[in-house]
Amino acid sequence: MKKKLRIGQIGLGRLGHYHARNTARSVPDAELIAVCDMDETKVKEVQEELDIPNGYTEFDDMLKNPDIDAVTVISSTSLHAEHVKMALDAGKHVFTEKPLGFTLEECKKAEKAVEAHPELKFMIGFMRRYDHSYQQAKEKIDNGDIGRIILVRSYTQDPIWNIEGAIAFGPQSGGQFVDMNIHDIDLIRWFTGGVEARNMWGIGGIYEFEEYKEWNDGDNVSSLVQFEDDTMAFMFAGRAAAHGTNVETEIIGTRGTLRIGSVGTDSLLEVMSEHGISRKNYTDFQLRWKDAYINEINEFVDCVLNDRQPGTTVYDGTKSLEIALRLRESFETGKMLPAK
Repeated sequence: MKKKLRIGQIGLGRLGHYHARNTARSVPDAELIAVCDMDETKVKEVQEELDIPNGYTEFDDMLKNPDIDAVTVISSTSLHAEHVKMALDAGKHVFTEKPLGFTLEECKKAEKAVEAHPELKFMIGFMRRYDHSYQQAKEKIDNGDIGRIILVRSYTQDPIWNIEGAIAFGPQSGGQFVDMNIHDIDLIRWFTGGVEARNMWGIGGIYEFEEYKEWNDGDNVSSLVQFEDDTMAFMFAGRAAAHGTNVETEIIGTRGTLRIGSVGTDSLLEVMSEHGISRKNYTDFQLRWKDAYINEINEFVDCVLNDRQPGTTVYDGTKSLEIALRLRESFETGKMLPAK
């Protein structure tokens, strides 16, 4: 019988519950055997729903379980680096959600933990890399199909009907550049082969939701980044798109252009009525990235079982956060800043 990777998961919030369902139901070479969260009621609820034998409210206790081979870290961002280190020190392979931390010091802590355990696999969850459309784009870029990259334009917008949840999450999100644009930043670094940033400028404001003033953030922000090879990148992040979840990316090259997701929908259905012609958007990020979330865990599991190194590394987490933090600083100061 083929060996399965036995996984324990820390964190059962909205995304954590979603990850647990995916791991339990859609990753054939994995077995979710334990979940952990401070909320005991939530732990029992997920155990019952997904038939998981072990539930914990203390991470230390879960890590003592010798049957667990790997840990997925879907806890609060402020705890990611600490949980990564604890799991690696306990001899577990680790997958962690992005971002790696809120500070570069936290990222360096995670880096040292990964470096101290070369025998273990570590992977960070930049799930857009595992979306079929983005993988096709990357393949075409690497093949030279569009020549040299001139500009990457990337939009990330959450739907208006989730604004209450977004506002509630605001104080612990790290801000738009860290929470939202970090995905766009990672994609751009991936497309360009990890070219370093040279100059960056973050702008934006509060266009409707005054709560963002409390966190020195904006409800809609944008940024322009110039990389060391003169590649340009423009990113936009918004919390309240009227038409639903919208993520689109355009890569303009010297010999062609790639465009992904200019109409955010999983259906080709068009409705023609007295209101005109319309198409339905993705209702939330979980629907848009459903396959990507499953694919990334499948990739992590396969890397562990077949002794391969994951394509996303701890250093990708640090580099993306470094750019995001510098953009946030530019936004706060109103100045274009060079990379540190």
